Amino acid sequence: MTVSKRGASTPRELARVKDRVSFVYLERCTVHRDANAITAEDSEGVRHIPSATIGTLLLGPGTRVTHQAMSVLGECGAGVVWVGEHGVRYYAGGRALTRSSALAEAQAVAWANRRTRLDVARAMYRLRFPDEDPAGATRRELLGREGDRVKACYRRESARTGVPWHGRQYVPGDFTVGDPPNQGVTAAAQCMYGVAQAVVAALGCSPSLGFVHSGHELSFVMDVADLYKTDVAIPVAFDVAAAGAEDVGSRTRRAIRDRINEAGLLERCVRDIKHLLLAETADDVADSGEDRVGLQSDRGIQVEAGRNYGSDGDSAELWDVMW
Repeated sequence: MTVSKRGASTPRELARVKDRVSFVYLERCTVHRDANAITAEDSEGVRHIPSATIGTLLLGPGTRVTHQAMSVLGECGAGVVWVGEHGVRYYAGGRALTRSSALAEAQAVAWANRRTRLDVARAMYRLRFPDEDPAGATRRELLGREGDRVKACYRRESARTGVPWHGRQYVPGDFTVGDPPNQGVTAAAQCMYGVAQAVVAALGCSPSLGFVHSGHELSFVMDVADLYKTDVAIPVAFDVAAAGAEDVGSRTRRAIRDRINEAGLLERCVRDIKHLLLAETADDVADSGEDRVGLQSDRGIQVEAGRNYGSDGDSAELWDVMW
């Protein structure tokens, strides 16, 4: 086995991330494997779930997972998140579905330059608020505009649903501090982070190289999740709070899952990330089902891997041509 000839299912054999179920939540069961499906066993019996159709598997309280189950989930590029009673935190995941490094390299190039990093941040703002042009805006101006738009969204959803809103209240580690709409917003945001992490990982991007957020291992995940805050996460949170104050966290999670699937958010998320990072001509390369391994040389030239570039033979002639 070599890096370029690994015995894994190719992306063409797997369901693309945009075609998958956003996430599946399990609790108080044992997760195992049966062929290419995972099984969830509890006192009521055994349920089979095709692993290649899962975007993210959320493992709630009381779950146990076997090595074989994790193996098939990793092979299929599914994200795996261990979930507490009131929130979602990303702890582990499968490898990327893509075999190409095009998106990761494009992300790194855009991130490494302050000017292009700001360009991507402006493009993200434009995706969120297409009625406003952020061209020429500084980072501080972008943050101020984003804050104003989110506050306006809270007020708008409060008026629409009739749920009182007294400002954002969130204490890390203590879900119960907030009132029902705040609990809903927190639960919705954490679910969106889990989904965004699954897409980022499946596309082979770096979760830590953010264009708006910085300094955290999931900075880019937060960037992506925030793209859908005002049109998915916050409206769902207020809808759930308007329906009652009991079990806001679990009801928000189910409502977010339904909204994501109904709206085809995974497909939109994939499309948005590619739009932000890739030129149109590089899109086919990122979608390639082939393992392509090259060697970097000088002047931006990439040469064929699997060859000896010593001083003898054809490789020496190739070296002369390059120079």
